[in-house]
Amino acid sequence: MRVAAIQMASGSNVSANLAEAEQLIELAVEAGARLVALPEFFCIMGLKDSEVVKAREPEGSGPIQSFLSRMAKKHRIWLIGGSVPLEASVANKVRNSCLVYDERGKQVGRYDKIHLFGLDLGNEHYQEAKLIEPGDSVVVINSPFGRIGLSICYDLRFPELYRAMPEVDLIVVPSAFTATTGRAHFEALIRARAIENLAYVIAPAQGGYHLSGRETHGDSMIVDPWGVVLDRLPRGSGVVIANINPAYQASLRNSLPALKHRFIKCEQIGTSVAERRVAASREKATK
Repeated sequence: MRVAAIQMASGSNVSANLAEAEQLIELAVEAGARLVALPEFFCIMGLKDSEVVKAREPEGSGPIQSFLSRMAKKHRIWLIGGSVPLEASVANKVRNSCLVYDERGKQVGRYDKIHLFGLDLGNEHYQEAKLIEPGDSVVVINSPFGRIGLSICYDLRFPELYRAMPEVDLIVVPSAFTATTGRAHFEALIRARAIENLAYVIAPAQGGYHLSGRETHGDSMIVDPWGVVLDRLPRGSGVVIANINPAYQASLRNSLPALKHRFIKCEQIGTSVAERRVAASREKATK
């Protein structure tokens, strides 16, 4: 099964970002990808927080969500919409939400980013809590590609999030790591999450200079359950492609059953496992 991670350097113009995302999705589909993942806030990297708040949508409607649904349905792919600014409980914030669509264009899952990035290096400051209202639920999606665990960017630093998931086959981490922290930690963290969970990790990222003056790290990659980087894109817009092999993954888990050797259990508090409902007509057809 072929999967893709898309890398962008999004700006503040939603329409322009969606147009670029469409071109990159088409490239991924032409390369045979059946699961495509976009980076964090692929649709807008605003000059100011107020621009992101202005672009936020209610769940289930709006041009960004309509775009994602249309792309998934048009290309008959599963599409992971990186993250999208959705309405929060307060007027000046957003939910940073990873939305998943199946090949019919139906939304089958939503994960709201739990861990909010904060950094103060003197000349470099970030406080996501000023803009983002955190989520509080771990989300796993059952799919034709296996069980997918959803996370976003800074979540990557918290391995207990992934341990709280029912055993997953793929982990998706749409990101917008800073150039500073990305150079130091991004690859190490991505490979660690793959190795310790014996899972494929799909990591689409923002990568380049943005109109706001921010520089994101990029280095979008797909990593196998042994920690091997199958494909990567260090910089600029483009597509990362790789095959996932469930039989290979199963053989690794049989040879090194580390997941069965866990002694300290993470409580699965607030965990949601979403599974697409199968229409009655299709159920009958498969019997």
